[in-house]
Amino acid sequence: MKCDVLLPLILFFVSLITLFLYEKSALKVKSLFGENKFRTRDAVLIVLLMGIMVTVIAFIPQLAIMALILFVYALFLFLFTYILSPKWYLAIFPPILFIFFYFFYWNIYLIDIFAILFVVSISLFLGRLFTWKSTIAFVTLLVIMDIIQVFVTQNMVVSAQKMLDLRLPTMIIVPTFPVKGEIILGLGDILLMNLLSIQTLRKYGKRFGLASCMSIAIVFLLLETVLLNYELGFFPATVMILSGWIIVLVTRYLYEKLYNVSSLNTTEKD
Repeated sequence: MKCDVLLPLILFFVSLITLFLYEKSALKVKSLFGENKFRTRDAVLIVLLMGIMVTVIAFIPQLAIMALILFVYALFLFLFTYILSPKWYLAIFPPILFIFFYFFYWNIYLIDIFAILFVVSISLFLGRLFTWKSTIAFVTLLVIMDIIQVFVTQNMVVSAQKMLDLRLPTMIIVPTFPVKGEIILGLGDILLMNLLSIQTLRKYGKRFGLASCMSIAIVFLLLETVLLNYELGFFPATVMILSGWIIVLVTRYLYEKLYNVSSLNTTEKD
């Protein structure tokens, strides 16, 4: 039987690190955005824009894609470093290194490193801006959009192939273990896992935030094993991540019912 434990482990630890950094940087991120929050209609608009972007990338020239992605990544690397160390002259180094490495010394390891840095940085921002209600709307629409773009239009597949050809850090490429091979996962899927874990931490506390990381990783492992053995090809990973998160919510509900736990601790945390 084919199975892979490396990718689920990477997902778990990236999500765990994101939770740790979120708690440490919450006040700094709050100082950037104040009390601004995404509303439900904002979540709808974000998913709509993401869907349009995937479609556009499938058709626009590769040079335009490269310029856009490099600019966005450099910007978020600057903001991420500035949050951790609020000195602009230090924050400019990661974007400069990123551009230098991309054009002069680029390999699969750097793709993964910068991809993870980017998805962690944007997770910290979005984790602060989303509320529980807007998260539910965002997740629901994102999974629907992902299913349509993978199975119906197949624009997600075309866009992913363009990103691979350009070797842009919009996905992580890791070897499978113990079975030999490679597997690719888009950053949107990792972002979704991080966002769900952050919102779970904010609403239910650290224990259930950690449980979210673990549950999603385990369910991802099980469903990935099915995909590897039945060779189903491209599959929307957002479905796998959402499935793991739903298990945490159901567990929380049963926990409250079984132990008659009050919901007083479900206030969102800053």
